[in-house]
Amino acid sequence: MCLRGLWLNLRVKLTIAWIGKTKEPAIQTLTDEYLKRLRRYADVEGVALKDETALLKFCARGARPHTLVVLDGKGKQLSSEELAGWFNEHQARNPLPLLFAVGPADGFSDQARRTANLVLSLGKMTLAHELARLVLLEQLYRAFTILKGHPYHLGH
Repeated sequence: MCLRGLWLNLRVKLTIAWIGKTKEPAIQTLTDEYLKRLRRYADVEGVALKDETALLKFCARGARPHTLVVLDGKGKQLSSEELAGWFNEHQARNPLPLLFAVGPADGFSDQARRTANLVLSLGKMTLAHELARLVLLEQLYRAFTILKGHPYHLGH
């Protein structure tokens, strides 16, 4: 699937939220690095939230609520190219900021999954939630590079 050239020239608003404090300094360092890389393509922020209730309140805050995407093992699995295509399509028809959420170690509730516009799985393997955050950040960065025709994605 060739996505190059489809990307709209909009400045995307993107929030990556995770539940709980980061325990490992290396995870925070890599989180900061990928947020920095993503800022080349989007207005992006990373936020640590106390719990799922705080996440749902954050999602609905302000005059412009967010489109919620939660990571969950029961969610839809997409290739990197499919994620880029979904992202591009979504932005073309829905200007709401995107909120990608990584849950706590025990996952999201049924209510959170029902609230989400997309329930996304990173694969069949179980990942520690802090590691899932890094995989998500890398895949979002990869999606932007696919859409922009940047060589990062080639050969990986």
